[in-house]
Amino acid sequence: MTNQPGFIRAYLRASTDDQNASRAREALERFTAEKGASVASWYVENASGTRADRTELSRLIDDARPGDVLLVEQVDRLTRLAKDDWDRLKVAIQSAGLRVVSLDLPTSHAALTVSTGDDFTGRMLDAVNAMLLDMLAAVARKDYEDRRRRQAEGIAKAKDQGRYKGRPVDKEKHRRILELREQGFSVRKTADIIGCGISTVQRAEKRASAG
Repeated sequence: MTNQPGFIRAYLRASTDDQNASRAREALERFTAEKGASVASWYVENASGTRADRTELSRLIDDARPGDVLLVEQVDRLTRLAKDDWDRLKVAIQSAGLRVVSLDLPTSHAALTVSTGDDFTGRMLDAVNAMLLDMLAAVARKDYEDRRRRQAEGIAKAKDQGRYKGRPVDKEKHRRILELREQGFSVRKTADIIGCGISTVQRAEKRASAG
């Protein structure tokens, strides 16, 4: 007999306004279909994995019931948090009774297939996955810190050479944002339509008002 998990709740996150958080949706749909399951709810947001206060992730945890699955494409989609913040998030996930399943953590896939009556195997897999999840969370954080360091070094070098100009403004995106806002769309709805973060909408409006 195969396990019948609770709802599968998929979390899709992109770290910048210019990335589309829905990019991984097809991979997650394909994965669940191969397991004879389907995603019950999708939670999508543009936010850095280094932020502890992520609206959609918090909503997923609040919505969850014991036995539900938190499905992600990669562990770094769930966390690039510093250790203390990751520990708090992990406790919240565990308290909600969620089991994390990540495509890049094969041992976690068993949460969809382990026999419901096999308590020993389930507990062993949970223990193994908790350890591996901690390791991948640490790797994700280190990767983030390494990239930030290299970026800062590159910017410093470019400034020394007089070549640093910062990130160029996407004028076309800002134009479309302002059009939607003039049509009466809320900040959040505008961000959803454009596929950007709320902060981008706010920056576009601030830039326009500064004129």
